[in-house]
Amino acid sequence: MIRAPFPTPRQELLDRFAGVVGHKHVLTDPTETAGFLAEPRDLFSGKALCVLRPADTAQVAALMRICDETSTPVTPQGGNTGLVGGQIPGSAGDEALISLRRLDRVREIDPSSNTMTVEAGLTLARVQEEAGKADRLFPLSLASEGSCTIGGNLASNAGGTAVLAYGNARDLVLGLEVVLANGAVLPMLSKLKKDNTGYDLKHLFMGSEGTLGLITAAVLKLYPKPRAVETAFVGLSDPSKALAFLELAQELAGGETKTFELIPRIGVEFVVRHSPGARDPLAGAHSWYVLIELTSQSTQGLPELLQSLLESAFERDLVEDAAIASSLDQRRAFWKLREDLSDVQKFEGGSIKHDVSVPVAKVPEFLERMASVVEKAASGARLVTFGHLGDGNIHANVSQPLGADKNAFLARWAEINAIVHALVVECGGSISAEHGIGVLKRDLLPTVKDHVALEVMRTIKNALDPKNLLNPGKVL
Repeated sequence: MIRAPFPTPRQELLDRFAGVVGHKHVLTDPTETAGFLAEPRDLFSGKALCVLRPADTAQVAALMRICDETSTPVTPQGGNTGLVGGQIPGSAGDEALISLRRLDRVREIDPSSNTMTVEAGLTLARVQEEAGKADRLFPLSLASEGSCTIGGNLASNAGGTAVLAYGNARDLVLGLEVVLANGAVLPMLSKLKKDNTGYDLKHLFMGSEGTLGLITAAVLKLYPKPRAVETAFVGLSDPSKALAFLELAQELAGGETKTFELIPRIGVEFVVRHSPGARDPLAGAHSWYVLIELTSQSTQGLPELLQSLLESAFERDLVEDAAIASSLDQRRAFWKLREDLSDVQKFEGGSIKHDVSVPVAKVPEFLERMASVVEKAASGARLVTFGHLGDGNIHANVSQPLGADKNAFLARWAEINAIVHALVVECGGSISAEHGIGVLKRDLLPTVKDHVALEVMRTIKNALDPKNLLNPGKVL
C-alpha cells in the first residue's frame, strides 16, 4: 500500500479542519499537543501535523472525508493508555491525530435489553459508573480504567481481570458505529443478540487498533449487578498448585468465579516496597499468590461458598495460607497488590515486558521453562511473571539484575523478546494477549502468524483503506 504525496498546503488544510471542529480544536502548539504524542512508558513518541478534537460522529466523518481527499494519514487516539505504540503517530509529522475524547456521551441505557449505547471517548470508569446507576454491571475492568476510553478498549480488544467470567472486550459488544477511511459512517448500533444477516462486521474493527476504521460509538452488554462479592488472597507454593486450585474453584463455584489472578512473591515485595500504604497480605511469605474473587446475584451463601472452597483447597494441600477480605478496605488492599504491580516495576530499574498467552493448562510449564531460559540468557535477571491465570494471559516481565546498568539491560529487549516469544510459540501461545500489536510487535507478527492469515488481513486492510491512511505503520 503506497500513500499518495501530500498535495495540500498545510495552512489550507488546517483551515479546512477548523471549518469542521472550530479553530480551538485544531491543536498545533507543541505545549498543547505534547500529551498526545508520547505514550505512558515513553517507549514511543511521534510528531503530528495537528491534533484534531471532534465533538461527534458527524465531525469525525467530515474530517475523514478531508483526509481522504487530501491523502492525509490519520492516527486515531482514545485515552492514550496503550502499551504498544498503536496510538502514537510516526516521526514524519504528516499525520493528523484525531482524538476521540470529546465523544463522551451516554446515548442510551436500556435495562430491559441489558444494553447501553455510549460514545467512544467515554472513560471505562465512567461506563462502569453509568451502568451502576442503572443497577447494572459493565464487567470490563483494567488498572487504567480511570483514563482509558471505551473506544480504545474495543479497538485493542482489551482484556482485564474479569475475562474468566465475562470474556474480552469483543465479547461485551452487540453493535458498533464506525467511520471508515473515506468518511462513510457504518451504522451497526444494533441491540440484537441474534442477527444472521451476513458477515458480522463489528468483529473486523474490534482488535484492529484503528487500522480499518474509527469506532465512534458502541452498544455494550450489561449484566445484573452482583449482590455479593467475596475476595481472598491465597498463598501457595507453585503455579501447578495454583492451576489445581483454579480447577477446584471452577468445579465448586462455577460461574461465580469472577477473578483468578496469579502473583509471584517478588511482585508482592515490589508493591509493598514502592506503593504507599501497601502491606504484606499474609503472616508469612509464600512463593506464589492467588487473588480470587467470587460474585453472586444472591445475597446469601457466598461467604460460605468461599470458605468451603478454601477448606477443600487446604485439604488437598493446594494452598498454604489464605486471608478473606472482611471489609471493603481490606478488599481494596488486596486489589492494590495486583493493580499497582505494573507501575512499581519502574522503581526496580529496567523491565523488559511481555504480554503473552498460553493454554491455561500450559501455564505452569511455561513459567518453569521461562525461568530457565531467561536465567541462561541474563543471569541474575528477576522474573516478575503475573497475570490472569484463568484465561492463560501472563505478563512475563523481566526486571534487570540488581546493580545492573538500566540502559545496557534494556538494549537487550529484542534478544530477550525473541527468547520468550519462541517459548510462547512452543507452548502453543500468542505473543499478544490483550495489549495488541501496534508498533512494538509489528515486525514480530510475520514470524508467528500464519502466512495465509496475514494475507487475509492485508486483503481486508486494502479493501477498507486502499490509501493506507488509517494508522499507517501499525499492526501490518
